Amino acid sequence: MGLKLFNSLTRKKEDFVPLRDNHVGIYVCGVTVYDYCHVGHGRAAVVFDTVFRYLKHLGYDVLYARNFTDIDDKIIKRAAEEGTPWQEVTRKYIAAFYEDMGKLNIAAPNVEPRATGHIPEMIEMIASLVDQGKAYTSDGDVFYSVTAFPGYGRLSGKNPQELMAGARVDVNEKKRSPLDFALWKKSKPGEPSWDSPWGPGRPGWHIECSAMGRKYLGVTFDIHGGGKDLIFPHHENEIAQSAGCSGQPPVKYWMHNGFVNIDKEKMSKSLGNFFTLRDIYKCHHPEVLRLFLISSHYRSPIDFSEKNLEDAEKVLSRFYEGIDAATRELASQGVIAPAKPERAGGAFMEKFEAAMNDDFNTAVALAHMNEELRALNTWTKAPKSQPSQDVLARLNALKQAGQLLGLFSRSPGEFQAELFELKNRALGLDTKKIEALIEERNAARRGKDWTTADRCRDELAKMGVVIEDTAGGTEWKIK
Repeated sequence: MGLKLFNSLTRKKEDFVPLRDNHVGIYVCGVTVYDYCHVGHGRAAVVFDTVFRYLKHLGYDVLYARNFTDIDDKIIKRAAEEGTPWQEVTRKYIAAFYEDMGKLNIAAPNVEPRATGHIPEMIEMIASLVDQGKAYTSDGDVFYSVTAFPGYGRLSGKNPQELMAGARVDVNEKKRSPLDFALWKKSKPGEPSWDSPWGPGRPGWHIECSAMGRKYLGVTFDIHGGGKDLIFPHHENEIAQSAGCSGQPPVKYWMHNGFVNIDKEKMSKSLGNFFTLRDIYKCHHPEVLRLFLISSHYRSPIDFSEKNLEDAEKVLSRFYEGIDAATRELASQGVIAPAKPERAGGAFMEKFEAAMNDDFNTAVALAHMNEELRALNTWTKAPKSQPSQDVLARLNALKQAGQLLGLFSRSPGEFQAELFELKNRALGLDTKKIEALIEERNAARRGKDWTTADRCRDELAKMGVVIEDTAGGTEWKIK
């Protein structure tokens, strides 16, 4: 079956047919760079990184643009709080973004435009809207007139009349209607500004994405993505601006990922349940977080909790352990698995691709991967049950599927070492004491002192250490 995706605009799954054969243009709203990224930002980044990877796997020539909003009220406020120039604030948090997202194995988009680098394009669009009578000036500000766009509210399902009826008294007397929104903001003393036909000022948030999407992907492009929180007003306003300017729909398919809840409550700074990616990385491996973030369908809400992250760690550890065991067994038979898996086929990949073709259903894709892992583990325990070349093909397919989801970016040894180092820092493990207890236990076993051997094992268990006696000696890992 071909790729189907859920279009937020039509509220149904549709066959994916690009505007140009074999070419796909995607624009995803990036972050406003005034603070460190939180887990909600991480989910959006992982979702659309996975979409990007899979579209390329299907053979599409993908042009992926993800922006930075580097001028905004919040940036100006943060600069004042920190007593630094606003450019320093954006520089700091863009660098932090790359660091935090790099750990999540987020591939670089083809284009990463910054709003401040596209002021002329924004002014051009605003001027066109003013000329067409769809926007108006008011004391140095420019506002979009929502009543000038008959289709307003289609994406969000909101009725403009009901919005008007429920609107609070608007304290901005410059606007003709409470629903009208800023395209250009007159600068206040001390604020950053750019010259424009309406005087010095800066762009509104919504026009930034309209102008950048249009510049890099065209008047109409294939996919526009972002979190559900952006549907209204941001994406609704983007449609009004872009379609109002060109007379054409700006986007064919709208995609929105679900919210992240914290212990079944909406994530909020006011509730004190707000987690940055950096907070999470102190206790959990980034790849574990990535697996957790794709363990549910991207449109569904996902519940962030310690237990769910611990469960994800167990799942990912089983994958790495299974891949390592199968690789070792194949090597013992003289079959060397390639470091980079070749393009795979077979029944498993057919099921994996069927899941991904069904609106990028990573939850079902992961279930198929778990089934394949169980089959590999069964072979590893009875390695003569299948020809080794068949098993190599299955291992290759499992690794390729994982990498399409942004997983298995490390060798099993590297993952275990990183996981141990993380837990060592978080739990304050004493490596020398662990190794000494293992040696004491082994000596006791050799002397048939089972009481001492059991005591050592119990002490290790209290430290969260699991040991396994193998032909090559005693191995240990963190529970």
